Amino acid sequence: MKMPAKRLSTMNVLRSMLGFGATILFVAMPSFGQKPDRSRPPELGEPAPLRLPAIQRFTLANGLPVVLMEKHGVPIVQVNLLVKTGSAMDPAGQTGLASLTAAMMDEGAGTRSALELADAIDFLGARISTFAGQHTSVVLLHAPVSKLGEALPLMADIALRPTFPKEELDRLRKERLTTLAQWHDRPSTIASVAFSKTIFGPRHPYGIPTMGNEKSLRAFRVTDLSRFHKTYFHPNNSILIVVGDVSRGSIQQTLEGVFASWTGGTTASVNWPDIQQVENRMVYLVDKPGAAQSEVRIGRVGVTRMTEDYFPLIVMNTILGGAFTSRLNQNLRETHGYSYGAGSVFDMRPLPGPFVAYSAVQTNATDKALGEFMKELNGILRPVSDEELTKAKNYLALGYPDNFESVGQIAGMLADMVLYNLPDDYFNTYVERVLAVSKDDVTRAAKKYIDPEKVAIVVVGDRKEIEKGIRGLKLGKLENLTIEDVLGKPPKL
Repeated sequence: MKMPAKRLSTMNVLRSMLGFGATILFVAMPSFGQKPDRSRPPELGEPAPLRLPAIQRFTLANGLPVVLMEKHGVPIVQVNLLVKTGSAMDPAGQTGLASLTAAMMDEGAGTRSALELADAIDFLGARISTFAGQHTSVVLLHAPVSKLGEALPLMADIALRPTFPKEELDRLRKERLTTLAQWHDRPSTIASVAFSKTIFGPRHPYGIPTMGNEKSLRAFRVTDLSRFHKTYFHPNNSILIVVGDVSRGSIQQTLEGVFASWTGGTTASVNWPDIQQVENRMVYLVDKPGAAQSEVRIGRVGVTRMTEDYFPLIVMNTILGGAFTSRLNQNLRETHGYSYGAGSVFDMRPLPGPFVAYSAVQTNATDKALGEFMKELNGILRPVSDEELTKAKNYLALGYPDNFESVGQIAGMLADMVLYNLPDDYFNTYVERVLAVSKDDVTRAAKKYIDPEKVAIVVVGDRKEIEKGIRGLKLGKLENLTIEDVLGKPPKL
């Protein structure tokens, strides 16, 4: 059977094309024929500098400062209201007040109940959340740009006009008391609370759980929350951060309309007790009978976020315990198999925060693990290798842009910038400053801020199984504690 001329023509064209492609493939093949060198990883190039859009600043008519970063391309916006108050401002005897106040702000506001607020927010495809840290309280709004005009008034109601319904307060109170009871069976929580209390003492806000205690939680009334809110929530004690697909011309007028009724006030001043550095090495053993693992916390008072040694410290800590390939994790997890993970951190705050090395280790290896911890804390005082230094700096520099992937992340980074008065070019110069850290800088920072002879060692585990081995290490005086010594008696629910 003879094919039509048109079909033959098409077939010939296809054959020609296939033949031509095969010729190209054959000719090009030698250039791909070289075998890759798999004997070592490929060399990393120089980390690219981070270049973010300009930071814009303006002030609303009521005195509320606004920090804006335009981020076009995706029609969403993040608006964060940062208020300079938190658990560090809790009045004496009212531990947990800032945290509970923030948690209650979206449980009823303006003319809406908690459920009505939730429905209105969900209808817009938005998210609004509230929380309090130690020095800041935050109201967060994430919304499509097309719904921003409707979402901002809801945010303003939550931030400025919370109603603190008694029935919602009773519900949250019960939830928190239940959480306090559950803490007694969580070794990691017991260890963290014991460590903070040991380092900072029971009077400093850093030594007290931000959630409160049974006595304070049972005593709170609606008037306490309302008074705290009126004391600290003022435009002259706050900053508004906006990131997203908006321009100053469009957003400023909108913000003026929403926040116009918010007027200034007098903010109460707070005096905190002095922080005393750890002067002797001591071991605090909290008995948790039957524990399969021992929770370990080792550390001392660290530094403020505004330390001049910030960059040497973060590079040094990356080598010690700030990454998966750090010395602590490689030692306790990879080499000895005592733990699923170990690390360290300098928790930098407006006041000096803690330095802590941490892990959960097998009960029968508790003493051995403590020995390895001390080995690494002493080892970081000696000069690091060129390879470790380069790896740590690349880890920090190459990973830094991950903090700016979403508008929410960018707003969070801007919050740190304004809270600590960092310069506007801080983000764009971060990588450069990390790469400038030298081996001498790392050693100097380690010797200045890490003293293995003056640390508190907190271990939560089965005392009858681990005490003898710990005493054999002769790390210092050992004090035995119970869980109730750390947390108090479990609340009666």
